[in-house]
Amino acid sequence: MRIVRHAPTPAPVRGAVVALGNFDGLHRGHRAVIDEARRLAGATGRPLGLVTFEPHPRGYFQQTSVPFRITPFRAKMRLLADLGLDVVFALRFDARLAGTLAQDFVAGTLVDGLGVSHVVTGPGFVFGKGRKGSGTVLRQMAAMEGFAYSQVATESFAGTTCSATDIRVLLRRGQVDEAARRLGRVWEFEGRVIHGARLGRTLGYPTANLATEGRLVPNHGIYAVRAGMTEGGRLVWRDAVASLGTRPTFDGVGTLLEVFVFDWRGDVYGRRVRIAFVERIRREERFADVDALKARMAVDCAEARAILARTPAN
Repeated sequence: MRIVRHAPTPAPVRGAVVALGNFDGLHRGHRAVIDEARRLAGATGRPLGLVTFEPHPRGYFQQTSVPFRITPFRAKMRLLADLGLDVVFALRFDARLAGTLAQDFVAGTLVDGLGVSHVVTGPGFVFGKGRKGSGTVLRQMAAMEGFAYSQVATESFAGTTCSATDIRVLLRRGQVDEAARRLGRVWEFEGRVIHGARLGRTLGYPTANLATEGRLVPNHGIYAVRAGMTEGGRLVWRDAVASLGTRPTFDGVGTLLEVFVFDWRGDVYGRRVRIAFVERIRREERFADVDALKARMAVDCAEARAILARTPAN
């Protein structure tokens, strides 16, 4: 998969059929848009592409300190590569693009810059200065500029429309299993293992620690997870249990993700790992003493093993 960050686009991928949107989370609704673009690309012999924006426009405009990205750039590109796209146009969202009128974005970027042949969106996608661009604008501009436009109904799950907003709410509540149903896969946190206080090792549960600052994370608690690490050139998933929170029994400061991988020992410091959140076991608690904490950790491990035994991997 080729990643193009600016126009004009290379000749081999001009004329692509593209899905257009922010695609944070790449949930079931997003994949319905991409699948329609795939069908159209296959029918016309065109490259299959996707147009998205980095950073996410919401982050640019709000400058919020509250993390909201379900899929940071690295994870998003990996997921898109797995979907078999030929090209991703990851356009830089800056002051220039934010101030571009919708019609100018279509004519200048989509048509002249990227050379698209067909654009596919979901029904709620808006773009351009003041969010004035919509499916109606795209349909009108398509007739004027000589490309095709299609709008795909938003995918629903169990009678509920899939949306990134709802998935963020579910994650913040700790309902990672429900978020997974709407995503169509288990939600993952990816990061580099850092040195911690080695509290887990002293308790008999050595953990891989990941910093969470500036990242969207689920509600604090204990989770059944799978840890993915590259070994021998391939990704290997292992069952694990994770503690996400502030370590209240030890008066910890700052949110940390601590992962205990079952039946495995190895040096993971400095390595990037992927943590797939399967199900929440319980909320974070303060225990009266270390012995009480260790007793509960043994129960947590047994429960995590049971959950993972009945839950197939992605």
